[in-house]
Amino acid sequence: MSLAVFALVATSVMVAGLVQGSAGVGFALIVAPVLALLAPDLVPACLLVLMIPLNVYVAWRERAALDRPGATWITAGRFLGTFGGLWLLSALSSSRLDILVGAATILASVTTLVAPSFTPGRRAFVAAGVVTGVTETATGIGGPPLALVYQHQSGAKLRSTLAFCFLAGQLMSLAILAMAGRVSASQLCVAFMLMPPLAIGAAVSRLTHGRIGGRPLRLFVLLFAVISGTVLLIRT
Repeated sequence: MSLAVFALVATSVMVAGLVQGSAGVGFALIVAPVLALLAPDLVPACLLVLMIPLNVYVAWRERAALDRPGATWITAGRFLGTFGGLWLLSALSSSRLDILVGAATILASVTTLVAPSFTPGRRAFVAAGVVTGVTETATGIGGPPLALVYQHQSGAKLRSTLAFCFLAGQLMSLAILAMAGRVSASQLCVAFMLMPPLAIGAAVSRLTHGRIGGRPLRLFVLLFAVISGTVLLIRT
C-alpha cells in the first residue's frame, strides 16, 4: 500500500470513527467502499478489526441506555447469519465481491432512507441479526439492518445497542473467518496502523455525539455511501 493510499484510507477511518461515534452507524458504509476501491484485500477482516475498539468504546460510554432484550435476539440471529456470510465470501470471486459490496452499500443506504417508522418485535430483531451476520461477514457492512429497527429510538439507545450488537457479531465473524483462513497477518498489521486515526475520530465523537446527529448527518452518511457504492460498481 502506497503512502497516498494509506493517507486516504486513514482519513476515511478517522471520519467514519467520528460519524459512528456520533450517530451510532456509518463506519462500514464509509470505510468499506473506500477499502474495496483502494485495498480490496483488506475487506472484510481489516474493517472488522477496526470496529472492535470503536464499538467497545461506544457501548461502554452509553451502557445505561442498552436495550438488553433486543440485543439478545439480534445476537442470536447474528450467529446464524455468520455462516451464510462465510459461504458467500468463499463462493464469490474478488470482482463479484466488489459488486456485492457496492450493491449492498447502495441498497442498504436507500432502504435505511425510505423505510417507514415501525415498532420492532422479536421477529424483526432476529431477522435483522441474520441479515447483518450475512452481510457483515461477507463485506464488513452490517449496520443498516440494525439501524432500521432502531432508527426511531433515542440516540443513546441506538448507539449503545448497535455498538454492543456490532461488537458481539464482529468477534463471531472474525473467529469464523480466522478458522477458514481468511484473516492474514498483513490485514491485522494494517488495522493496527489505522488505530491512531480511529482513536482521533472516536475521541472527537465524545464531544459531538450529543450535538451532531439527526437528519442532516444521516443524509450525509447515506449520500456518501451511495456515491461510493456506485463508483465501486462502475469500476468493477
